[in-house]
Amino acid sequence: MTDIKPILKKAEEKMASAIAFLDEELARIRAGKANPKILDGVRVPYYGDVVPLSNVASISTPDAKTIIITPWEKSLMKEIEKAIMNSEVGITPENNGEVIRLGIPPLTEERRRDLAKQAKQEAENAKISVRNARRDAIDALKKSVKDGVPEDVAKDAEGDMQKTHDRFIKKVEELYAAKEKEIMTV
Repeated sequence: MTDIKPILKKAEEKMASAIAFLDEELARIRAGKANPKILDGVRVPYYGDVVPLSNVASISTPDAKTIIITPWEKSLMKEIEKAIMNSEVGITPENNGEVIRLGIPPLTEERRRDLAKQAKQEAENAKISVRNARRDAIDALKKSVKDGVPEDVAKDAEGDMQKTHDRFIKKVEELYAAKEKEIMTV
């Protein structure tokens, strides 16, 4: 007889990782406020390797409209500037020789709607991942019945799986609602 606990645990781990990934993706969406996470995707050439920007500079936000990048080596200024220009950040860096400053421009209404749409798409992708984890778990539970698990135990486990699914879907919706509010707040 197979044990059903590992099936439920594995599904819950998949759902949790979908939430973590969504949280990461939503943090990268620019919402009109300075957030160092929007630079997470920027990669800089460094001694023959391409590394994340945070590995070669400190990133800070002195106020809600500015991001300051302080390279650890002055020779990296041009490389960092070029990497930001070539990235999807969409902000032109200002270099004063000491630090690189990114001024976060206010978002237009149309851009806000586009960003809200992008956030909604990320939330939908997370919901799909959560549903897939539930489906895989339920399939595994049905297979376990053939392997000798009593049907009532499998049915109870399916009910538990559905409750877990509903909890994670609610979490996705909460994350999306918070991000949408942040984006649409002028």
